[in-house]
Amino acid sequence: MTIQKNAQRIIGITALFIVSGCANYPAPANPSGTVLPQATTVNTQFGVVQSIDLVQQQAASGIGGFGVGTIAGAVIGGVLGNQVGGGSGQTAATILGAAGGAYAGNTLEKNNQGIQTVNAYKFTVRLNNGSYQTYTQTSTTDIRVGDRVQIDNGMLRRY
Repeated sequence: MTIQKNAQRIIGITALFIVSGCANYPAPANPSGTVLPQATTVNTQFGVVQSIDLVQQQAASGIGGFGVGTIAGAVIGGVLGNQVGGGSGQTAATILGAAGGAYAGNTLEKNNQGIQTVNAYKFTVRLNNGSYQTYTQTSTTDIRVGDRVQIDNGMLRRY
């Protein structure tokens, strides 16, 4: 009977970690280097493309979320924590073991996801006010040297 109760505790703790992963967190910064428009303000500038250079950028290949590593870590940590003490101390050790195991499993999973190199384009633009600005995007969107561009919050487009 105690094995069944312990299994129920571990399953309940694991479910708690899985459900906590469904919370809304702020979106992470875009690791690909693509300049994304900001929704709150509009800053429009105009200029002429002076040069376009192909650059290499490192981007994470899939960070975020709770996966197998988190769940496995929580289960293993909960089982190990359950072996410690008795009564309410055992319950606390099970909960702490599951939390620590989930954290360790998630960290290992993130570290194993790796980094990849992606192509991006660095645009040098002479703005209408005479100053120069560079922008990096993952696509050229048919922009060529000499094209007049409109820049809305860092996003270039031909006009």
